[in-house]
Amino acid sequence: MTDNTQQAAASGPNSAIPELPTQYAPAEVEGPLYERWVERGYFEADATSDKPPYTVVIPPPNVTGSLHLGHAFEHTLIDALTRRKRMQGFETLWQPGMDHAGIATQNVVERELAKEGKSRHDLGREAFVERVWQWKAESGGQISGQMRRLGDGVAWSRERFTMDEGLSQAVQTIFKKLYDDELIYRAERIINWCPRCLTAISDIEVEYQDDEGELVSIRYGEGDASIVVATTRAETMLGDTAVAVHPEDPRYRDLVGTEIELPLTGRRIPIVADEHVDPAFGTGAVKVTPAHDPNDFEIGQRHGLPNLAVMDEHAIITAHGPFQGLDRLEARSAIVAALRAEGRIVAEKRPYTHSVGHCSRCKTTIEPRLSMQWWVKVAPLAKAAGDAVRDGRVAIHPQEMEKRYFDWVDNLHDWCISRQLWWGHRIPVWYGPNGEVVCVGPDEQPPSGDGWTQDTDVLDTWFSSGLWPFSTLGWPGRTESLEKFYPNSVLVTGYDILFFWVARMMMFGLYAMDGTPPFHTIALHGMVRDQNGKKMSKSFGNVVNPLDWMDKYGSDALRFTLARGANPGTDVPIGEDWVQGSRNFTNKIWNATRFALMNGATVEGELPAPQEMSATDRWILSRLESTVAEVDALYDDYQFAKLSDVLFHFAWDEVFDWYVELSKTTFMAGGRAAEVSRRVLGEVLDKLLRVLHPVVPFVTETLWTTLTGRETLVTADWPKDSGFRDAAAEKEIGAVQSLVTEVRRFRADQGLQPGQRVPARLDLAGTGLDAHEAAVRQLLRLQPEDEGFAATATLPVAGATVALDLSGVIDVEAERKRLAKDLAAAEKEKAQATAKLGNEAFLAKAPDPVVAKIRTRLETAEADIARITAQLAGLPQA
Repeated sequence: MTDNTQQAAASGPNSAIPELPTQYAPAEVEGPLYERWVERGYFEADATSDKPPYTVVIPPPNVTGSLHLGHAFEHTLIDALTRRKRMQGFETLWQPGMDHAGIATQNVVERELAKEGKSRHDLGREAFVERVWQWKAESGGQISGQMRRLGDGVAWSRERFTMDEGLSQAVQTIFKKLYDDELIYRAERIINWCPRCLTAISDIEVEYQDDEGELVSIRYGEGDASIVVATTRAETMLGDTAVAVHPEDPRYRDLVGTEIELPLTGRRIPIVADEHVDPAFGTGAVKVTPAHDPNDFEIGQRHGLPNLAVMDEHAIITAHGPFQGLDRLEARSAIVAALRAEGRIVAEKRPYTHSVGHCSRCKTTIEPRLSMQWWVKVAPLAKAAGDAVRDGRVAIHPQEMEKRYFDWVDNLHDWCISRQLWWGHRIPVWYGPNGEVVCVGPDEQPPSGDGWTQDTDVLDTWFSSGLWPFSTLGWPGRTESLEKFYPNSVLVTGYDILFFWVARMMMFGLYAMDGTPPFHTIALHGMVRDQNGKKMSKSFGNVVNPLDWMDKYGSDALRFTLARGANPGTDVPIGEDWVQGSRNFTNKIWNATRFALMNGATVEGELPAPQEMSATDRWILSRLESTVAEVDALYDDYQFAKLSDVLFHFAWDEVFDWYVELSKTTFMAGGRAAEVSRRVLGEVLDKLLRVLHPVVPFVTETLWTTLTGRETLVTADWPKDSGFRDAAAEKEIGAVQSLVTEVRRFRADQGLQPGQRVPARLDLAGTGLDAHEAAVRQLLRLQPEDEGFAATATLPVAGATVALDLSGVIDVEAERKRLAKDLAAAEKEKAQATAKLGNEAFLAKAPDPVVAKIRTRLETAEADIARITAQLAGLPQA
């Protein structure tokens, strides 16, 4: 603390105030404080309460996962919303839980078995599933402990798991209902297939990246009847069953309906006309492999083409001939070599960079594959999901994201829901010895007897997570929790899973809950990126473990950094220096509150009437109420970045840097005015800590309970805007701020140290600022004029006049030389920039960014010249 702070503290009535440690130590505070919150049940939700409900479900993290910055970001936003609503008197439920993560979890356990020299097949299905449950009990769910570190206010007693008994019953119930309504069916279609994981995978589990491959142009047929096609996957030609051209392409009109020889196979295939073909792309002709390409499959369906599979589940060639038994990449090279030997290769391009899908789990290249799978007929479900947003029952925030949502649900293809795994919800369908197919509900007995077998596939993880907003509340039962907390109030999630998860919850919620959508609002946030805006990736070496930053700077610092970057629907860049800045903010809150307590800030008794308050007191209360109103409006609009910025500047700039500093002279003077200001400061801190609490809960809880002596901020009342405004006080203190700011700027320009005292005469006549002279002098380090006072500089500011005597305070000649040197450098910079901008030849050749940079240099130089010239003019004359 400064000398003045110590003096003020010494004179304050602090004997009854619990003393805070000199420094805030997050590591000593956060863990015990969170456990106390949980033990006292602050985060639990009562379904029998008569309070209005507020419900948010956690986007369920994978049971295999650990906390990453994306989780920390999303959880910070949800926690801020739910903490505020709890303080506003809502029966608030933040529903926790985890996803069983079918592929990821099975892969983890299979890797453990591999270390023992075993595979899941050595154990058998039942024993393997039991081994997965054992792994979950011993090692799964690490993220739950990390959520506690962050301060997540979830109802832990309600924690769910997508494979628990109740959610499994919900999955079986809705599968049966969809099946009976003919919205689930089994069919052979093209799916994303991972040859390593040996299962179909969803679109979201496919990661696209630019790979270097080859583009080979191959001549099919002979002479005038030949056609050239290009492919990056030459091995698939073994499964070609047609060549397609556009029906209006004159080059091939005479060939449509004829047949052409498929090289290397001895087969003849038809030439078909299809509007899917782009005549302007390449040769305008495409090979059609219905069993190994989704677009080709659609062409094949339209033209009745056979589906010829030429690879097995391991992506090994199965077509009879010289390539049988080769891996797809080995076969690619061998087939190109064979075509080259026959003179069939027209062109080869290597490397050819193109986008290729990879399995997000094992990074294996995805193989489009024709496979018998289970599907959801999404057309009626997707229409309902679109209508719910169009008719206003569900709002998407920000609104501009609606178009992306409609683009998805209005063009949704049937959803493949089966996976070739052992870990997951097994499909409740039994097959009989005579071709019978029976779908079994949760309260029904499966058929028994010789020849009956259950489908071996499990359901896509997204199938069970699509039920999350209502299955976690007890559906299909009509539970008190379901009646109270459905529909959810808001879903907070990333725009990247708008299609994959959000759309599925919309479809299932509307279907299962009789047309009631699962939530009122979908609040979409962006992705967390590094400080340069680059995607975080292990391959880039820029992945950050949020636990490291929490260990170093505290959870509040990380939370505030994330919230301050959260503009709706846009990505969030983050760097360690920003977290360090937020740590400085939490320290500022701590130190300022500690100073206030030492000076007797209190919440005891009624707030004095405005007539008893100083203009400074009325100003800060007016600004406090305006800030509360602004923060409320921003919360309701999910503007986390803006509300965090408003709170930061109000707390740091207005409360700590202005009000506390302006009040120091009042505290030192004592008397009734000091008593009033102590009560006002207590009021301001009370409300400020409340509105800060949802974003930075740990430091605010510690300070508020010390200030007020009450039990917890978690369930304290959220402050309401009282409506108090004092425009006159705001204008008056605004004038004081202008005066202080301008004189500080002048002092800095003259090279004065911040603490250096200067003799000064203040003429405040007619400004109405006389009452602030003592505070102004203290803030500006201005001492009263003495007998030898001689003004060397006079500053007219805000109607006042400040005369300063700098003689003897600075070395005028040394300062004049320094400024003259800086002026010469600025004039040289201006001359160089002016010369370049006056050179027509240079302007004609230079790129626009270069020219713009030189214009900026010129503007900066001109501003420097004006500033330095003014500083020189303000120096005392020799």
